[in-house]
Formats: sequence, structure tokens, C-alpha cells
Amino acid sequence: MKLGVFTVCLYHMPFEQAAAYLHGQGVQCVEIGAGGYPNDDHLQTEKFLSDANYRQQFRDILARNELEVSAISCHGNPVHPVKEQAEHYHNQFEKAVLAAEMLGVDTVIGFSGIPGGAPGDTTPNWPVVSWPGEYMEALNYQWEILVPYWQKMAKFCADHGVTKIALEPHGGFCVYSPATLLRLREAVGGTAIGANFDPSHMIWQGMDPSACARALEGAIYHFHAKDTKITHNAAVNGVLDIRHYGDEANRSWLFRTVGYGQSTEMWKDLFSTLRLCGYDGAISIEHEDSLMSPREGLEKAIAFLKETIMFEDKGSVTWA
Repeated sequence: MKLGVFTVCLYHMPFEQAAAYLHGQGVQCVEIGAGGYPNDDHLQTEKFLSDANYRQQFRDILARNELEVSAISCHGNPVHPVKEQAEHYHNQFEKAVLAAEMLGVDTVIGFSGIPGGAPGDTTPNWPVVSWPGEYMEALNYQWEILVPYWQKMAKFCADHGVTKIALEPHGGFCVYSPATLLRLREAVGGTAIGANFDPSHMIWQGMDPSACARALEGAIYHFHAKDTKITHNAAVNGVLDIRHYGDEANRSWLFRTVGYGQSTEMWKDLFSTLRLCGYDGAISIEHEDSLMSPREGLEKAIAFLKETIMFEDKGSVTWA
């Protein structure tokens, strides 16, 4: 496995400065934001695609700091019910794929997206119960839009050297769990669709991350190292929490730096399970801990992961 960082949390640093800082921390690979909901401060795709000097400067920064690119990320909603919004996110995703092709990166990360609940809707709609029956009608309608879109994008990605579309299961989108990820993977066909496995989104939904990893064996294409703490408020309010992320005292759960939500044992078991499932790729820190600055959150996560992930090949079983 390789220690990585999703660099959008270092938006306040120019890419050259951020890369040097991460190299000094012992980071081996970076995940670069290229649009969607996160920022694109470290990779402006329009400029990257059109400016050879900018591309070379980007490559030189990576080389000087001995950093690989684990993935290009573009987390948006390309099936948004408002056509202009959908086109915006779709165009950003396509440019991210083209940038990945130029960099020789085979993995692009995003969200599945989610449409409205019926033709003519202008707001995304996330059904979370099966009754009343209108919710199931909405869900069926959404998947009729979702599947053809990702079938088309799977072909586009394959044509441009991106063989792994790592969709991040996330509440609020059609793909939010192992089952929904596998449903889309099967519907699209082949192996184009896989998971950007982020345990933080599974924890607040009540899932066991190691069990999820086993369910997704062979379909894990990237990994986000981010934790979640379920707070005492969940006992009264449940986990479907719409309070602002800054309202930490009253939320039912909080995103935390790894090791501040779940136990060290859970994380060690998860990394061992990932290896058993055949994943030995990037462990990419995503900092969204509102109780810590990006620098402190990153440095604590880096220290924690250096002690818990496995960097070397496992070798052979010589004692049996």
C-alpha cells in the first residue's frame, strides 16, 4: 500500500508548495482534484489540456517531490435534473478523464450523481425508504437515467486510457453502499465501474467497513482514509442528520481524522481485509475534520497511517 493525500485540503498552498510539504511528510502519492464540488486549485484542466508548459511544470513538480498520482478526482453530479448543471459536471468529468490520459493515470474518481424524482423535477431527490410507493417509482426512474449515462462514460473513459471509474458511495447519491455500487457495476457491464472506498460514509450508515470491503472484493479501485465519529446525539436523533457540518455539538456524527472516530483495531482490521481482498493501492487521506486545521489533521493522519497500513509486499509463508 502507498500513503497518499487528496490535496484539495491544501488549496491555500500553490501546488509546488503543497507537493514539497507532502514529500517532507513522507507521502508517496497524491490524488488531485479537478473540479466538481471540491476545488481544482492544483489542476486546472482547461489550462492543463491546452498549455504544454503548464503540463510540464506539473510533471516536474511531481518528479522533484517523488510523488505519483494515484487518481484524478472530479466529484460532481453529472445526472443533475437541471440540464445546465448536469452538463457542467459532465464536462468537468470528461476534462478530468482527458487530463488523466495525458498523465498516464488509469483511475478517475467521482460520484454516481442523482437525478430528480420524476421528469420535470429541478431538485435532486434521494429516496431512503420504500414506502409510500412514490419513492420506489422515483428510484426506478433515477436508475433509468443513471445506467445509460455511465454506460456512455465507461466507453469514453476506455477510449482515453482510463480503465477504472472509481465511484465513491456517498449518502445523497444513487450509489451510496456496496449493494448500489455493485448494482451499477453489473448494469454497466465489465469492470469499468468500481469503488473509491471511503469508510467514513459507511460508518454513519451503520455499516461495517471490513464487511463492505469483503462485499466489494475485486471492485475496490481507490481508498479514502477518513473517519467518522457517531456522537451521543444519534441516540435521540438517529443518523439521517441534516444539521450543518459546522454545528459539531448537535450533529449525530462528525467526519474525523483517522483514529479519532473508530478504534485503531478497526483500522488495522480494515487494512488487513483490503489486502486479503487484493487491494494494495493508495490510502489517500481526505481531510474533512472540522475540529482540526488541515495541517494538523493531515499530520496526525499521516502519523497514524504510517503505523497501521502495510507498505511492503507480504512475501511468502515460510513457516508452514
